[in-house]
Amino acid sequence: MKHIAHFRYTLLAAAVALLLPLCVGSGTLATEVLVFALAALGCNLLLGYTGLMSFGQGIFFGVGSYTAGVVLLQLKLPLLPTLVLAAAGGAVAALLVGWFSIRQRGTYFVMLTLAFAQMFYFLAYTLKDVTGGDNGLLDIPRPPLSVFGATLLPTTSSWQYYTVVAILFVLVFWLLQRVVDSVLGRTLLAVRDNEARASALGYDIRLLKLAAFVISGAVTGLAGGLHAMMTGVAPLSNIEYHTSESILIMTVIGGTGNLFASVLGASFYVLAGNWLSTLWPRWLMLLGFLLIAVSLYMQKGLFGLAVKLMTLLRPAKAQASDEAPKINAKEKHS
Repeated sequence: MKHIAHFRYTLLAAAVALLLPLCVGSGTLATEVLVFALAALGCNLLLGYTGLMSFGQGIFFGVGSYTAGVVLLQLKLPLLPTLVLAAAGGAVAALLVGWFSIRQRGTYFVMLTLAFAQMFYFLAYTLKDVTGGDNGLLDIPRPPLSVFGATLLPTTSSWQYYTVVAILFVLVFWLLQRVVDSVLGRTLLAVRDNEARASALGYDIRLLKLAAFVISGAVTGLAGGLHAMMTGVAPLSNIEYHTSESILIMTVIGGTGNLFASVLGASFYVLAGNWLSTLWPRWLMLLGFLLIAVSLYMQKGLFGLAVKLMTLLRPAKAQASDEAPKINAKEKHS
């Protein structure tokens, strides 16, 4: 039954990718939703399934952006190898950050990831020959999706590129769902719920946390590479701590411990931010109030609220279906 329910989540994610073009008039905005949904998926693997609040997600996102930019500008590689290298860059950065950070817990773990975020930011700012410094990497091309030189899908227009991103998004969601449904995913939940007991059972806690870091970094690096090709720029802002905060907020608003919740959180954050920014320049303040409300009254996020509403509606439907035969019987007797 769990596998059936999780398969439904993959179908729901695919439905979001199919419905976005009908709800959003801009292909770039729709692509941005899926890109940050990928980043939130990686964050949820750490926060929701492993219990690690990392402020290093912007590192992996930025490294993926820079990797894709350098590969496309210097090596002129096709789309798929570029994305593989972007994901590999995010995974390597996550391996480095996780190797040191998982040696601490609680506040010290959070501060270590924040320190790494600042370190990578100033490193990217200093290495101007590689990252472009304050200007970032400009004029990043967007190659078509091709295999052995044969073009499968063009990416010239924003909606054509959205199609490619949507396919990759559904594929990555399905793969991550397989991960969280596997023995590894169940073990990560055990580490999250009771680390001492999991260690007593013989599990290598550090290795498990590091594996979660690497997978999260790879997915977030892939999102960063897709973002760089979407905008044509790999800006310095992609690697700063504000990006980590945004990804964390998306994850918390959507709800932790469920991958589809991250899709909801990213969709809400990006679309609401796009709408509110046209109404008020200080729209982030409104999102801050929303995050406070989620923390106080909606701790399971938008996904938890949706589940609660469905639970409240189900008994009403069941009661209505039970009363219908009684009403029909009375009408027959009368």
